[in-house]
Amino acid sequence: MSLRRILPLLLGATLWLSASLPTAIEAFLQKDKIAPSQVSLLISETRSGRVLADYRADESRRPASVIKLATTYAALIELGKDFRWPTRFFIRGHLRRGILEGDLIVKAYGDPTLSCQDIPTIVSRLKRLGIRKITGNILIDRSFFAVGNRISSGFDRHLYSEYNAMPDALMFDDHLCRITVDTRSGRPVVSKSIPDRSYRVVNRLKVTNRSCRGRYSWPLVRIRRAEDGVPTVTLSGTLSKRCSPRTIKNVLSHPYYAFYYALTDEMKRAGIDYHGRLKLRTTPPDARPLMTHYSVPLIRILAKTDKMSNNLYARHIFLLLGAKRYGAPATVAKGRKAVHAILSARGILGRETILDNGCGLSRRTRTTARALHRLLQDAYRRYGWTWMSCLAIAGVDGTIKRRFRNTPVRKRAWMKTGTLKDAKNIAGYVKARSGKLYTAVILYNGPERWKGSLLENQILEWIVKNK
Repeated sequence: MSLRRILPLLLGATLWLSASLPTAIEAFLQKDKIAPSQVSLLISETRSGRVLADYRADESRRPASVIKLATTYAALIELGKDFRWPTRFFIRGHLRRGILEGDLIVKAYGDPTLSCQDIPTIVSRLKRLGIRKITGNILIDRSFFAVGNRISSGFDRHLYSEYNAMPDALMFDDHLCRITVDTRSGRPVVSKSIPDRSYRVVNRLKVTNRSCRGRYSWPLVRIRRAEDGVPTVTLSGTLSKRCSPRTIKNVLSHPYYAFYYALTDEMKRAGIDYHGRLKLRTTPPDARPLMTHYSVPLIRILAKTDKMSNNLYARHIFLLLGAKRYGAPATVAKGRKAVHAILSARGILGRETILDNGCGLSRRTRTTARALHRLLQDAYRRYGWTWMSCLAIAGVDGTIKRRFRNTPVRKRAWMKTGTLKDAKNIAGYVKARSGKLYTAVILYNGPERWKGSLLENQILEWIVKNK
């Protein structure tokens, strides 16, 4: 290569570490041998807006789960922190002397938090409303979401893993089937947390008295679908009797099955006579309102979504926003349109952002460090601590509970993380020892994720110590 062609390249390699980057951050990038094309960052004082570092902030990147900030902030603006998801119950037929001569109908609106803990309360309310016997069936109306019938997103080969769970208007127990294995008696006792007959369990476990380590510490799990479509979970291997009970959690079937079996099991326990069947139907026009069960306030749901990077919760919030803005049924397309409309109205998102499904488990999602920075600045100005409390606290909880535990950043950063095979990102707020609060967005898209993590750690620690 001629000197004439080499000089522009050398000049470019020098200029990318420009005045927009503090010397310390330039040193981190050079020491860690991170290619300029792999990084975007934008850091400023939160209150004054004074820019501390601005590098490639307008380049399109894969944000991974950091994009959940867009979904959750749009929800906070549109719905308010006190919004509660409803699940409505109706009856069809006559209720006389404790006997419902007809059907109990459950109209679901996508509450992602509905769980086994809610079932005793629901059944207790049914009894207080005078229901002692149901002669008909239980109808579940899932029509508020139009998302297809898949249980797994199929994002990768781990089809049954928690992060691959697909949304459903009747969500229950985080879409997870839980199987407990207890070997303390000297034999492998396997049980379902719910008497859910939508999947099978085959127990081929053996028990040993060896230490609960290595291959003796966890059962081997194989999942296959039988010819009738019912998944079968086979547990095998050898488990130590010294192990505490193990709980295996997988996405195995539709969540409405678990809800139905949990509900009818509790009804039986409470003395409500029922021998009907599960029917999937839309709410009939002659149905009469009976009661409504509500979720916890939205702000608590947003906190779990962002702190724990809960894909399922983010998907449900995304869908709900679409239905609220553009009418039911909720669709992913309406969700995209709604989040864009809500945030674009505040000058946050533009054409640079592709939201896809709203949770970041996507290879299509794109945004820029500048768009995320605008979002964080706007959210702080509008909601302050109410918003910041939704983010993971360094060294304390969420996805950064362990990451900053023994560093100066502990309890001084409120962050949303995002990780894919070729992305390691972080965005949020960090408080320096001087008392100044900084808004920081650091996006690393490259094959060596550890480099992105190292860079982020170094930058946040530098801000805490020196700013």
